Amino acid sequence: MMGNGDLESRRGETTKSRTQNSSNIISSYQPYYVEISESQWTSWLVPIIVVANVAMFVVIMFINNCPRNNYYGIRGQCVAKFLGRLSFQPLNENPLFGPSSNTLEKLGALEWSKVAHQRQAWRLITCIWLHAGVIHLLANMLSLVFIGIRLEQQFGFVRVGAIYLISGIGGSILSSLFIQRSISVGASGALFGLLGAMLSELLTNWTIYSNKFAALFTLVVITAINLALGILPHVDNFAHIGGFMSGFLLGFVLLFRPQFGYLESRHLPPGARLKSKYAVYQYVLVLVALIFLIVGFTVGLVMLFKGENGNDHCSWCHYLSCVPTSRWSCNN
Repeated sequence: MMGNGDLESRRGETTKSRTQNSSNIISSYQPYYVEISESQWTSWLVPIIVVANVAMFVVIMFINNCPRNNYYGIRGQCVAKFLGRLSFQPLNENPLFGPSSNTLEKLGALEWSKVAHQRQAWRLITCIWLHAGVIHLLANMLSLVFIGIRLEQQFGFVRVGAIYLISGIGGSILSSLFIQRSISVGASGALFGLLGAMLSELLTNWTIYSNKFAALFTLVVITAINLALGILPHVDNFAHIGGFMSGFLLGFVLLFRPQFGYLESRHLPPGARLKSKYAVYQYVLVLVALIFLIVGFTVGLVMLFKGENGNDHCSWCHYLSCVPTSRWSCNN
């Protein structure tokens, strides 16, 4: 989530560039070996999401119509004028090669005041499908391909689609609670949700993986690096964190698989002791994760629609999204 001083945007000008970081999420991740053989699903949902996001960006630029709406060229000339009404806003307004903040706001960008006071809850979902520029879009979609296709092949479109959407909403809720003076767009919360689900899937299906600790170490390091990048200015790390935690909990609920040895035990002679399909700890994790998920979303939504500011309840939480240094300020 990048909140770019102009457009990835929350209106003070920040954008959930929920992904320039996300593009690094899985770039070095290699699938770990599963000790049981199982058929794979055909991945079609992830490609459809990619196509839908690209199509939506074209619509955004068509509505933005820089040549017509960039009156008198006050902020500079439109970029790539040969594209006509699809040309981009001046780079000093949006360095990501995209539309204006006003266009994004009009089309459903996340804005706290409109969600909390005007009850436009639909913005918690629509912001996930908007992108602040070509760079933002490419980073998010590449990350989605790297992460999402593998998960969809192993678990199917229903579960992966649910994790993607719910995690995106979870990121939007947490972002709204802590960043309330700017608009935000992007799919980084949903993408971090898929990353969180990969981590919980490894933990709950621990017995069926070889190279367990190498895989765990890789995922933890990738997660830590990307969350650490979120403390840079103009990056909406709260959407990252909210999406990651939502996906992490959903992974326990939706992605658990039969424990190692269960499939083989079904072929033992009659009377032999069969191995239970799921381990006790898997049932416990499902129950605990479901409780935390329901409580978390309920509390978050209640606080949001009551118009509360999360920073009033956590004096240090703002450092999770931006840490001021001698080189930059977090005031905006």
